[in-house]
Amino acid sequence: MMLPEGQSTVFLVDDDDRIRTSLARALGKRGYDVKSYFSAEAFLDAYDVTQPGCLVLDYGMPGLNGLELQKHLAETEFSIPIIFISGQGGVPESVQAMKAGAVDFLEKPFRQSDLVACIDTAFSTDLETRSAEKNVKTARTKFEKLTAREKEVALFMIAHPSTTSSKEVGRQLNISPRTVDHHRARILEKMSIGSVAELIDLSGSAAFLQSAVSVDFDLQS
Repeated sequence: MMLPEGQSTVFLVDDDDRIRTSLARALGKRGYDVKSYFSAEAFLDAYDVTQPGCLVLDYGMPGLNGLELQKHLAETEFSIPIIFISGQGGVPESVQAMKAGAVDFLEKPFRQSDLVACIDTAFSTDLETRSAEKNVKTARTKFEKLTAREKEVALFMIAHPSTTSSKEVGRQLNISPRTVDHHRARILEKMSIGSVAELIDLSGSAAFLQSAVSVDFDLQS
Protein backbone atom coordinates (compact mmCIF):
# COMPACT_ATOMS: atom_id res chain seq x y z
CA MET A 1 0.00 0.00 0.00
CA MET A 2 1.33 3.42 -0.92
CA LEU A 3 2.19 5.67 2.00
CA PRO A 4 0.53 9.09 2.40
CA GLU A 5 1.94 11.83 0.24
CA GLY A 6 4.87 13.64 1.85
CA GLN A 7 5.68 10.86 4.30
CA SER A 8 8.26 9.34 1.99
CA THR A 9 9.89 10.75 -1.12
CA VAL A 10 10.83 9.24 -4.45
CA PHE A 11 14.24 10.60 -5.40
CA LEU A 12 14.42 10.25 -9.17
CA VAL A 13 17.84 10.46 -10.84
CA ASP A 14 18.02 10.24 -14.65
CA ASP A 15 20.02 12.30 -17.13
CA ASP A 16 17.32 11.92 -19.79
CA ASP A 17 15.11 15.01 -19.41
CA ARG A 18 12.17 13.40 -21.21
CA ILE A 19 12.13 10.25 -19.11
CA ARG A 20 12.76 12.13 -15.88
CA THR A 21 9.95 14.60 -16.54
CA SER A 22 7.54 11.90 -17.67
CA LEU A 23 8.19 9.65 -14.68
CA ALA A 24 8.00 12.49 -12.20
CA ARG A 25 4.66 13.59 -13.61
CA ALA A 26 3.23 10.05 -13.66
CA LEU A 27 4.34 9.28 -10.11
CA GLY A 28 3.07 12.65 -8.92
CA LYS A 29 -0.37 11.86 -10.31
CA ARG A 30 -0.33 8.64 -8.27
CA GLY A 31 0.20 10.66 -5.10
CA TYR A 32 3.92 10.29 -4.63
CA ASP A 33 6.18 13.10 -3.51
CA VAL A 34 8.90 13.20 -6.17
CA LYS A 35 12.19 15.08 -6.28
CA SER A 36 14.07 14.88 -9.58
CA TYR A 37 17.77 15.23 -10.38
CA PHE A 38 19.63 15.18 -13.70
CA SER A 39 22.77 13.61 -12.26
CA ALA A 40 24.09 11.58 -9.35
CA GLU A 41 26.18 14.57 -8.30
CA ALA A 42 23.12 16.84 -8.18
CA PHE A 43 21.31 14.28 -6.03
CA LEU A 44 24.22 14.03 -3.59
CA ASP A 45 24.43 17.81 -3.29
CA ALA A 46 20.76 18.05 -2.31
CA TYR A 47 20.07 14.78 -0.47
CA ASP A 48 18.92 15.04 3.14
CA VAL A 49 19.54 11.67 4.82
CA THR A 50 16.80 12.35 7.37
CA GLN A 51 14.14 12.31 4.63
CA PRO A 52 12.61 8.84 4.25
CA GLY A 53 12.05 7.45 0.79
CA CYS A 54 13.76 5.57 -2.01
CA LEU A 55 16.03 6.25 -4.95
CA VAL A 56 14.88 5.51 -8.51
CA LEU A 57 18.21 5.54 -10.28
CA ASP A 58 19.21 5.39 -13.93
CA TYR A 59 22.07 2.95 -14.44
CA GLY A 60 23.84 4.61 -17.38
CA MET A 61 24.65 8.27 -16.76
CA PRO A 62 27.63 10.47 -17.58
CA GLY A 63 29.88 11.30 -14.66
CA LEU A 64 28.98 9.17 -11.65
CA ASN A 65 26.88 6.29 -12.98
CA GLY A 66 24.22 4.36 -11.11
CA LEU A 67 26.42 1.56 -9.79
CA GLU A 68 29.07 4.05 -8.71
CA LEU A 69 26.47 6.09 -6.83
CA GLN A 70 25.19 2.92 -5.18
CA LYS A 71 28.74 2.08 -4.07
CA HIS A 72 29.31 5.62 -2.83
CA LEU A 73 26.13 5.58 -0.75
CA ALA A 74 27.07 2.21 0.74
CA GLU A 75 30.54 3.47 1.66
CA THR A 76 29.03 6.51 3.38
CA GLU A 77 26.48 4.27 5.15
CA PHE A 78 23.44 5.88 3.54
CA SER A 79 20.90 3.08 3.55
CA ILE A 80 18.31 4.49 1.14
CA PRO A 81 16.73 1.67 -0.94
CA ILE A 82 17.62 1.84 -4.64
CA ILE A 83 15.53 0.85 -7.68
CA PHE A 84 17.58 0.80 -10.87
CA ILE A 85 16.04 1.73 -14.20
CA SER A 86 18.12 1.17 -17.31
CA GLY A 87 18.10 1.05 -21.06
CA GLN A 88 21.74 -0.02 -21.19
CA GLY A 89 22.57 -2.42 -18.41
CA GLY A 90 22.48 -6.14 -18.99
CA VAL A 91 22.59 -9.22 -16.82
CA PRO A 92 26.04 -8.59 -15.28
CA GLU A 93 25.08 -5.06 -14.26
CA SER A 94 21.73 -6.12 -12.82
CA VAL A 95 23.35 -8.95 -10.88
CA GLN A 96 25.96 -6.57 -9.48
CA ALA A 97 23.28 -4.07 -8.47
CA MET A 98 21.13 -6.71 -6.77
CA LYS A 99 24.09 -8.22 -4.94
CA ALA A 100 24.84 -4.74 -3.61
CA GLY A 101 21.33 -4.53 -2.18
CA ALA A 102 19.17 -2.93 -4.86
CA VAL A 103 15.42 -3.45 -4.54
CA ASP A 104 15.12 -4.25 -8.26
CA PHE A 105 16.61 -3.59 -11.69
CA LEU A 106 13.99 -2.57 -14.26
CA GLU A 107 14.88 -2.42 -17.95
CA LYS A 108 13.40 0.40 -20.02
CA PRO A 109 10.73 0.42 -21.17
CA PHE A 110 9.00 -0.94 -18.07
CA ARG A 111 5.42 -0.88 -16.86
CA GLN A 112 4.60 1.88 -14.40
CA SER A 113 2.81 -0.67 -12.25
CA ASP A 114 6.08 -2.58 -11.84
CA LEU A 115 7.88 0.57 -10.73
CA VAL A 116 5.06 1.45 -8.34
CA ALA A 117 5.26 -2.00 -6.74
CA CYS A 118 9.01 -1.57 -6.31
CA ILE A 119 8.58 1.89 -4.79
CA ASP A 120 6.04 0.67 -2.25
CA THR A 121 8.36 -2.18 -1.27
CA ALA A 122 11.26 0.25 -1.01
CA PHE A 123 9.25 2.65 1.15
CA SER A 124 8.36 -0.14 3.56
CA THR A 125 11.97 -1.33 3.69
CA ASP A 126 13.24 2.18 4.32
CA LEU A 127 10.81 2.86 7.16
CA GLU A 128 11.64 -0.49 8.77
CA THR A 129 15.36 0.28 8.53
CA ARG A 130 14.89 3.74 10.00
CA SER A 131 12.80 2.32 12.83
CA ALA A 132 15.50 -0.27 13.59
CA GLU A 133 18.19 2.42 13.55
CA LYS A 134 16.12 4.54 15.92
CA ASN A 135 15.75 1.58 18.28
CA VAL A 136 19.51 1.02 18.18
CA LYS A 137 20.16 4.66 19.06
CA THR A 138 17.68 4.45 21.92
CA ALA A 139 19.31 1.26 23.17
CA ARG A 140 22.76 2.85 22.96
CA THR A 141 21.58 5.77 25.08
CA LYS A 142 20.12 3.41 27.67
CA PHE A 143 23.21 1.20 27.63
CA GLU A 144 25.42 4.16 28.46
CA LYS A 145 23.41 4.66 31.66
CA LEU A 146 24.65 1.34 33.00
CA THR A 147 27.48 1.33 35.52
CA ALA A 148 30.83 -0.14 34.49
CA ARG A 149 30.06 -3.40 36.33
CA GLU A 150 26.54 -3.59 34.84
CA LYS A 151 28.04 -3.16 31.35
CA GLU A 152 30.52 -5.93 32.12
CA VAL A 153 27.75 -8.29 33.21
CA ALA A 154 25.55 -7.35 30.24
CA LEU A 155 28.34 -7.80 27.72
CA PHE A 156 29.34 -11.13 29.22
CA MET A 157 25.80 -12.46 28.84
CA ILE A 158 25.66 -11.16 25.26
CA ALA A 159 28.99 -12.76 24.40
CA HIS A 160 28.04 -16.08 26.04
CA PRO A 161 24.26 -16.57 25.63
CA SER A 162 24.50 -20.22 26.69
CA THR A 163 26.05 -19.35 30.07
CA THR A 164 23.84 -16.65 31.53
CA SER A 165 22.93 -18.23 34.86
CA SER A 166 23.84 -16.07 37.85
CA LYS A 167 26.09 -18.81 39.19
CA GLU A 168 28.07 -19.15 35.94
CA VAL A 169 28.30 -15.41 35.31
CA GLY A 170 29.43 -14.87 38.88
CA ARG A 171 32.09 -17.56 38.57
CA GLN A 172 33.50 -16.07 35.38
CA LEU A 173 33.48 -12.49 36.68
CA ASN A 174 34.53 -13.34 40.24
CA ILE A 175 31.41 -11.95 41.89
CA SER A 176 28.65 -13.62 43.87
CA PRO A 177 25.49 -14.96 42.20
CA ARG A 178 23.45 -12.61 44.39
CA THR A 179 25.42 -9.66 43.07
CA VAL A 180 24.82 -10.90 39.52
CA ASP A 181 21.08 -11.07 40.26
CA HIS A 182 21.17 -7.46 41.44
CA HIS A 183 23.05 -6.29 38.37
CA ARG A 184 20.80 -8.30 36.06
CA ALA A 185 17.69 -6.66 37.52
CA ARG A 186 19.20 -3.20 37.14
CA ILE A 187 20.29 -3.92 33.55
CA LEU A 188 16.81 -5.03 32.51
CA GLU A 189 15.25 -2.05 34.26
CA LYS A 190 17.58 0.53 32.72
CA MET A 191 17.35 -1.04 29.26
CA SER A 192 13.53 -1.26 29.52
CA ILE A 193 13.48 -4.94 28.59
CA GLY A 194 12.00 -7.97 30.28
CA SER A 195 14.62 -10.69 29.94
CA VAL A 196 18.22 -11.55 29.12
CA ALA A 197 16.92 -13.09 25.89
CA GLU A 198 15.67 -9.66 24.83
CA LEU A 199 19.07 -8.18 25.64
CA ILE A 200 20.77 -10.80 23.47
CA ASP A 201 18.28 -10.23 20.64
CA LEU A 202 18.92 -6.50 20.85
CA SER A 203 22.66 -7.00 20.64
CA GLY A 204 22.20 -8.96 17.42
CA SER A 205 21.01 -5.78 15.68
CA ALA A 206 23.18 -3.43 17.71
CA ALA A 207 26.80 -4.46 17.40
CA PHE A 208 27.80 -1.39 19.39
CA LEU A 209 26.94 -3.32 22.55
CA GLN A 210 29.87 -5.65 21.92
CA SER A 211 32.27 -2.78 21.38
CA ALA A 212 30.84 -0.26 23.84
CA VAL A 213 33.12 -1.46 26.61
CA SER A 214 36.37 -3.37 26.24
CA VAL A 215 36.03 -6.44 28.42
CA ASP A 216 37.97 -9.71 28.30
CA PHE A 217 35.33 -12.45 28.02
CA ASP A 218 37.63 -15.43 27.59
CA LEU A 219 36.15 -18.31 29.54
CA GLN A 220 38.33 -19.60 32.29
CA SER A 221 39.63 -23.11 31.79
